[in-house]
Amino acid sequence: MYAIIDIETTGGKYDEEGITEIAIYRFDGHVVTDQFISLVNPEREIQPFVANLTGINSKMLRNAPKFYEVAKRIVEITEDCVIVAHNADFDYRILKTEFRRLGFPFKRKTLCTVELSQTLIPGMESYSLGKLSRALGIAVSDRHRASGDAQATLKLFKMLLHKDLDKAIIKTSVKTEAKSTIPNNLRDIIDALPSDTGVYYIHNAKGDIIYIGKSKNIKKRINQHFTGKDGKSKKIQLQVVAVTYEKTGSELAALLKENEEIKNNKPLFNRALKRDIFSHALIHFIDDNGYINFKIIPAKNAQKPLTTFTNMRSGLSFVNHITEDFNLCEKLNHISHSKTNCFKNEIGECNGACIQIESVEDYNVRANEVIRKYSFESKNMVIIDKGRTVGERNVILIREGLFEGMGYVDLNFQISNISILKNLITRMIHDRDTQHIIQNYIRRNEKKVRIIDF
Repeated sequence: MYAIIDIETTGGKYDEEGITEIAIYRFDGHVVTDQFISLVNPEREIQPFVANLTGINSKMLRNAPKFYEVAKRIVEITEDCVIVAHNADFDYRILKTEFRRLGFPFKRKTLCTVELSQTLIPGMESYSLGKLSRALGIAVSDRHRASGDAQATLKLFKMLLHKDLDKAIIKTSVKTEAKSTIPNNLRDIIDALPSDTGVYYIHNAKGDIIYIGKSKNIKKRINQHFTGKDGKSKKIQLQVVAVTYEKTGSELAALLKENEEIKNNKPLFNRALKRDIFSHALIHFIDDNGYINFKIIPAKNAQKPLTTFTNMRSGLSFVNHITEDFNLCEKLNHISHSKTNCFKNEIGECNGACIQIESVEDYNVRANEVIRKYSFESKNMVIIDKGRTVGERNVILIREGLFEGMGYVDLNFQISNISILKNLITRMIHDRDTQHIIQNYIRRNEKKVRIIDF
């Protein structure tokens, strides 16, 4: 659990500042569960430059509650939370100073979104909240007011959670909240989980991730882990203290995150990711007569596959599909092994490329349409899929045929502005695994995903 905080102060000498406004959003990593926003009478003068910056003046604060009147609410809303703020050292110091004046020790763990941003979004021109928000396309209202800045920090923190592929933020939070004993009732953990698509993380008492998985229904999948009788399930049941999760909306996003994060975190109970389940590949080549041929071969022998498959049967099914849709030749696609013309030519459904009746030029026009549609080579494009909430979309960036990463957008200009999109996405590794995952998903979900070339 996190408490996203922003504080406005009077300004002045170090440790003599007073709070003029405070905003706190209690955030469970997915949604805001509570909030507290209030002006505060600091019982001291506001520095003129601060009043000009924030728009908060002494007259506005005359009837506002004093800090001791809101202190109990601040303690309650931040209980068992990690405090998150942009420049957390400042906000936490101010809070501790105010509580110290009341004779009350205030102690919480903290996370700084400036430091997290420098680690997870390196190379930015500035890490001030305003400039960082503009660079990431984060809409900010009421700048330099506690509620507006806290909401911007919350949006930034959500983005940072997504970018944190090593899950360092979640591990810190789980370690803070974890009890010293294993829960007796695993049902309590299951009841708190959503029935949504996403990636889940099973933690032990140290906060370490011992298993990572993905599912279209997180609650159902965790229930299977907790009721399973196999060796791995029983070991998980003995060690689990908490389950965290990240909704992805898109199944493709879940597949890519699972792939990347297992490699980054190497959980105890995850076997090495074996994407050799993509055992077969579709290749294309030009035969001695100049015609483009398509053929399914073992993936390990394919240098530059057009796309990949989990087995020979699904590969052949796809070749039959493109043969039909693009009016190609069964013999040139290695479905028919006839030494003369193919069966489709005999019934008048093939134009005769198999016996060199149709011209190479005419036939290859249609064959090249298949290559353009299913190959990523040298392509620049954005794959758009379902987001986590209404109005949000998952975006996957491909540049020069290479997968660069993915993220979430809720504004069209975030997609059309490539510099903003590059900052928004979580950078991920392009390798054979990710290429298999993306191509396989797009091929199976042609009607669900949208692709924009740029």
